[in-house]
Amino acid sequence: MMDEQTNDSGKILTEEVESVAPPPRARVDLDALEAEAPTAQPARKPDYLDGFLAQRPQAEAAGEPGGDIYEGVIAALKEIYDPEIPVNIYELGLVYGVEVADNAHVVVTMTLTTPHCPVAESMPGEVELRVGAVPGVGSAEVNLVWDPPWDPQKMSDEAKLELGML
Repeated sequence: MMDEQTNDSGKILTEEVESVAPPPRARVDLDALEAEAPTAQPARKPDYLDGFLAQRPQAEAAGEPGGDIYEGVIAALKEIYDPEIPVNIYELGLVYGVEVADNAHVVVTMTLTTPHCPVAESMPGEVELRVGAVPGVGSAEVNLVWDPPWDPQKMSDEAKLELGML
């Protein structure tokens, strides 16, 4: 093995060494630890996860996303297709909101692709009938709005793929 050092002139001096002593190993003196340790074991701190792990998942409210009524309404909306475009109205982005009140009254806020859409008179009625037929829905109401206006950017990726826009 070679040991390198530099002198004042910047030259590297080397020295050959036969062997290097191994570094000392860490040793634990068990007798000394037992003498310092108290005789009684300290009480274990309570596990901070005990309360968390004992909790049970809370059921979603029926009218919240993930709840039975809300998910049923979304499924019903996905079964309604625009007659001119082979994509359902939910994936087209025509549905702006679904609200479920405590009394199972559902309000769907939606638009159409244009105000002059040929189904402007019949589509809100069909949506109201389909949503009203969802189990658990007491009554349904459809609000047809024109602001903000619909544009193709509101479509889901699935709808864009179906229409060859991706």
